[in-house]
Amino acid sequence: MKVQISGVSKRFTADTIALDTINLELAANSFTCLLGPSGCGKSTLLGMIAGFVPPTTGEILVNGQRVTGAGAERGVVFQEYALFPWRTARDNVAFGPMIRRMSRAEQRATADRYLALVGLAGHGGKYPAELSGGMKQRVAIARALANNPSVLLMDEPFGALDAQTREILQEEMLRIWQNDRKTVVFVTHSISESIFLADRIVVMSTRPGGIKEVVDVGLPYPRERTAPEFIALERRLKQLVREEVEKIGIT
Repeated sequence: MKVQISGVSKRFTADTIALDTINLELAANSFTCLLGPSGCGKSTLLGMIAGFVPPTTGEILVNGQRVTGAGAERGVVFQEYALFPWRTARDNVAFGPMIRRMSRAEQRATADRYLALVGLAGHGGKYPAELSGGMKQRVAIARALANNPSVLLMDEPFGALDAQTREILQEEMLRIWQNDRKTVVFVTHSISESIFLADRIVVMSTRPGGIKEVVDVGLPYPRERTAPEFIALERRLKQLVREEVEKIGIT
């Protein structure tokens, strides 16, 4: 589904403008990363696309329909996993199908399908406390996918993971996206992660939050992090982000 963001601003108080006049169009089946320093409004913008945060001005359309609240066509994955600790991995993934009143057999089949998709076949009977951080995040992704959303919204989903697990899940995320071709909007602080994953990177400015530059990555998949083209783009993006970091006095 295409996502259109037109004249969107978010003001929390008279003196606090989180986002100012965002205009952005995301093509159907695209993978877009929102990149920028803390406080630039990345998560606020994602929350508005999700329907959790109402814009102060402007509108967001998903496939031509105005976003006025949360919707099943938009799945969300958070950094904190947000799993139900009293439900097994399978039952966490089956939660959406259960709400949609699928039969128990359909719930189980759907959950097992998406657990297998994220590489967790055979772990459906485990509780979150028995899973590693990377496995929990895979369950969270599977749970979002089990609702079959057209748009997948991800708020720093790998930010709390160790470097090796993070790279593995980046590769898994690409595999899932290339197989399923959902429209993905992915918030990250990591420049390398954004280049590895996205076909477009939206570099956000701060104070107030806005769009500094939209970068078309233009590198073929799979991407090699040590390739000269990758490193050159990384250097360019670092400079763009550094300019915004310096505005807010972060060193």
